Amino acid sequence: MLKHTQTRLFRLLKNSSLLVFLILFAVSGLYAQSRWKPKAPGIPVELQITPYKTTMIANGKDEALINIKIIDSRGDSLANANIPATLHLTGDAKIVNIMDAGNFKDIQHTDSTWQINIHGSCRLILRAGRTAGKIKLEVKADSLYTGSTEIHTVQLGIAHVVTHDKYTPKRVTDKILGADISFLPQLESQGIKFSDNGVAGDAIEIMKAYGFNYIRLRIFNEPANPKGYSPQQGFCDLEHTKQMAKRIKAAGMKFLLDFHYSDYWADPQQQNKPAAWVGEDFTTLKKSLYDYTVNVMQQLKDQGTAPDMVQAGNEINHGMVWPDGAIDHLDSLAQLIYMGVKGVQAVSPNTIVMLHIALGGQNAEARFFLDNMKKRNVPFDVIGLSYYPKWHGTPAELSANMADLAKRYPQQVMVAEYSQLKKEVNDIAFTAPGDKAIGSFIWEPLSTWEGIFDRTGKANEFMSVYPEIAKKYGVK
Repeated sequence: MLKHTQTRLFRLLKNSSLLVFLILFAVSGLYAQSRWKPKAPGIPVELQITPYKTTMIANGKDEALINIKIIDSRGDSLANANIPATLHLTGDAKIVNIMDAGNFKDIQHTDSTWQINIHGSCRLILRAGRTAGKIKLEVKADSLYTGSTEIHTVQLGIAHVVTHDKYTPKRVTDKILGADISFLPQLESQGIKFSDNGVAGDAIEIMKAYGFNYIRLRIFNEPANPKGYSPQQGFCDLEHTKQMAKRIKAAGMKFLLDFHYSDYWADPQQQNKPAAWVGEDFTTLKKSLYDYTVNVMQQLKDQGTAPDMVQAGNEINHGMVWPDGAIDHLDSLAQLIYMGVKGVQAVSPNTIVMLHIALGGQNAEARFFLDNMKKRNVPFDVIGLSYYPKWHGTPAELSANMADLAKRYPQQVMVAEYSQLKKEVNDIAFTAPGDKAIGSFIWEPLSTWEGIFDRTGKANEFMSVYPEIAKKYGVK
C-alpha cells in the first residue's frame, strides 16, 4: 500500500466508521495500482499547509503565519522542488505577505486567488477581517494533492465566570504511556486476531507487556443513529464502553474516557450536537449534557470501572456542541465544559479532568483558548494536545509549546493524540519543565497509520519502541 495513500486516508479514518474506512482502504489500493504509480521518496506528492493559528480575532488586525511545503510520499519536505501553484482564499481575510515565493507586490493575484511559485516551501501572513465566521485557504498544483486549512474568526466580549469557587488542579502521580484503542471491538467483530511473535493473545494484554499502562476510549451519545458514528451497530456507545472498561481494569490498567458529546466524530472541523439535544434551549442543553455525563459516569462506577481520567470534549479548540458551544460563543462554551466537569465530579470527585485541544505546535492559539477558559474560571486538571506533524508543526514547536504551557498554567500537560515520530514525541511528552509532563496517548495503533500491529493483527516493529520508552521514563 502506498504510504501517501495511507496519509491521505488517515484524516478520513477520523471522520468515518471503521467499515467504510477499510472498504475505502482496499479500494484505494486497487485504484493506486491502476492510476497512482508508486512514487519514490524525493518525488513531490502533496502540498502541505500548517497554520499557526486556526482561531483568529475578527478585529481587522489579527494575523496568522501559515507554512506551505511540498512533501513526498514519506511526508518529507522537498527543499529543491519548484512548482507553480494557486492559492485560493475564501472568507473575510486577506493575504498581506507571501515570503520565499518572489516579490510580494509583483505576484499575480485577484482579491481571492494568488499565482505563486513554491520553491520547496513558502510562508504567508493572513490577516483577519472584522466579520466572525470561517476562512478557508487552499493551495493547488497539477498532479499534487491539494493542501487546505480552515480558520475560525471570533469577536471577543466580556468574560463571565462559570463559578466563583476556587479550584486547585489535581495532579496525576504516575507517568502515562497510553493508547486509544476504541476500534478494538469493531476489529474483533470482523474476526481479526492479535498476536505477538506467533503467540495469540488479547491486544490489551499484549500492549501491557510492552509497557502501556493506560487505555483511552471515546464515547458517542447515540452512535447507532442513521447519521451516527456506527449506524445500527452502535460501537463506542455506553454498553460497548462498559464492556471495554471491564477488560481494561481486568488487565490492571487505567482508563481515560473521551466524551465527544456528539453522535459522530467531534474534532476541530465538526462538533455536531447529538440528535437528542437538537432544538433545546441553552438552559435545557446544559442540563442534558450534565445528566448524560452523570449517567455514563454512574453506570461505569456501578460496575467498578470509574474512569481514572475524563476528557470533557474532544479536540475542542473550536468549541463543542455546535452551534451553542462554538468558539465564537466563549461564555457558552465555558458553561458547557463546566457542566461536563460538574457531571464527572458529582459521581467520581477523584477523577482527573482533561481539556483536549488539537494544537500541538500552535502556542499562540493554545494560549488563546486556555486564557479564555481561565478568565471564565473553568476548573480542570490536565492540558491535552494532539500532535500530527502535518497539521501541528515540527517536534521543536511541540516541545516549545508544551514547555510554555507547563510554565504558564498550573495544570499538567500531555500529548493526548499522536501517531508518527513515536520516540521523538514521547521524549517531548515526558519532559516538559517543572515535572509537569505526564506522558502520551497514541491514537488507534491497532489498525491505522503506523500502527503497532499489522493488518492481520501481528505486533510489528513499531511496537518494539515502547519498552524502551516505558523504562526510560519510569512508566509502571
